[in-house]
Parts: sequence; structure tokens; C-alpha cells
Amino acid sequence: MENNRVVIVGTGFVGMSYAYALVNQGAVEEIILIDIDEKKAVGEAMDLNHGLAFAPRKMLIRAGSYDDCKDARLVVITAGVNQKDGETRIDLLNRNAKIMKSVVSQIMASAFDGIILVATNPVDILTYVVWKASGLPSSRVIGSGTSLDTARLRYEVSKYINIDVRNIHAYILGEHGDSEFVCWSNAYVGVKPLKDVIDSMPNHIKFSDLDQIYLDVKNAAYNIISRKQATYYGIGMALVRITKAIFNNENGIMTISVLNDHTYDIDNIYIGLPAVINKHGIDHIVKLNLNNSEMASLKNSSNILKTVIDKMDF
Repeated sequence: MENNRVVIVGTGFVGMSYAYALVNQGAVEEIILIDIDEKKAVGEAMDLNHGLAFAPRKMLIRAGSYDDCKDARLVVITAGVNQKDGETRIDLLNRNAKIMKSVVSQIMASAFDGIILVATNPVDILTYVVWKASGLPSSRVIGSGTSLDTARLRYEVSKYINIDVRNIHAYILGEHGDSEFVCWSNAYVGVKPLKDVIDSMPNHIKFSDLDQIYLDVKNAAYNIISRKQATYYGIGMALVRITKAIFNNENGIMTISVLNDHTYDIDNIYIGLPAVINKHGIDHIVKLNLNNSEMASLKNSSNILKTVIDKMDF
């Protein structure tokens, strides 16, 4: 398949932030919107189409059905439900897992043979559910993982040292959640290790600042939600970045939710790791030389995810 059709399942804040960013960046040829509320999907498509005169390229945007997945190169799932009062996290997970299984069954019934990208939280666990339900190779089922967390980290470091965020090379690994951690041992500014940068720029950043940077990144979503009830612009742009890596066959490296598959000494579950992405999906996971503390953090994150998966009913 060489068409650049993206099907977006779910037209909530995240799905439409992604669609809006796709239009503004001219990233694809065709966007199909699917939602249980068909009228909303139609209205969102109309609204986006009215901005095409200002977009960088011609695009086809419309509401559709799961039949449209057949010829799509990429299906992005942003659909899901929010937690009810008194509902446990496992109850919420089981409800969202049922939704994922229903969505995936309809996607696969169309004879879909492309790549599925999952953005619904908790993304690592639900990507695992989608992989199991789809029957697709793990290389073609991807979660957004810690791509946004990594972008937040790079932004915070760039603020501290006043260097362009695009020259900050550092990763957040593990669960997209409270057990995520910074891989400081493999953090660079340009080609210079962050440790050397700190030693040479004591007026800009100190080692003690790194703990605060980590906390700012880990708590970013909570801080945004407390102010505006949801986060969606950042993840929308992260999804576009992953989309472009696929459609442009980039072999780019991003921290996404992938099946570990024995690369690291942890359970073989979906978790945020650096991986090479191209038109086939995941080419391979990048194995970093983690120090003992980082390896312990990765195992802890993996154990938390595995414990939750073992409690679920799907």
C-alpha cells in the first residue's frame, strides 16, 4: 500500500488535535474520521475541510466507517472512556479493553493490513490488548508510549540551558505513567554528554536540577489537567511525528510503546522504549547501555505493567 490514508477512530480532543495537526503540517493525503457519534464525525470533517484553503497541500477529509480501514496504511485509535466515580483503575481498564477489542475486531474485519497506532490511556496496556486482539505482528502495533514525555523532557532541559529543544537528545523510558524515568546516562546536548554540559555551564544547570526536571516532566499532565481538564495538543503533535516517520520511511528513532521481545531483561510486554520506525512499523528496538539504577527503574516499571495486565479480564 502506497496511499497515505489515515483512519482516526475517536473524534474527541486527542483525535481531533491529531487531525488538526495533520492538516496544518500537510502530513497525509487522506483523513477518515470514525466515531460512535457519526454526526460529530461528519461535523468535524466539515470543519477541517473549511480550512483546506489555508493548508500546505490538497487533502481529502471525510467521515467514514470501518470499511475504510481496508486500504488505510495507518489506523490511529484515540477512542476510550473516562473513569466513573467510585470506579477502580482495573474496572476502567477492563471497560477500555472491551472497547479496544470491539474497535479492533471491526478494523480487522475490513481486511486491514497496515499499522495500528494506539493513543488511548493507559497506552502501554491498551496497546498490548490491541496487539493480542488484532493478530498482527507486534512490529505493526505501536503505542504512543513516552514520545510526549520525551518531548516534555527535552523542552524542560532546553529551558534550563537555553539551547534549542531540537538539539536536546534525551529519553523518558518505561510506563507512560508514574513509574516512567529519565535515562540520564544517555542524555546529550548535540553530541556532548549532558554531564559534560553541566560541568561546563554551572551557571545554567546543576546536577541537583535534574531531579526537578524529572518531576516537572512526570507531573506535567497532572498540572495541565488541573488547569484545563485535559491534555491533547502535545500528544496530537507527537502522533503526527510518528505518522510522518512511518509514511516517509524515515528509520527515525522515537520512544514509543513497543513489545520488548527480549531486547531488555524485562517482561515481554508493551512499554516505552526507543525504537526505529519506518514504513513497515517497528524495524527494531534500540538497546541502550543502562546503568544499574536505570535498569532497576525499567524493571520496576515493567513489573507494575505486568501486575496490572495479570489482573485484567480480556
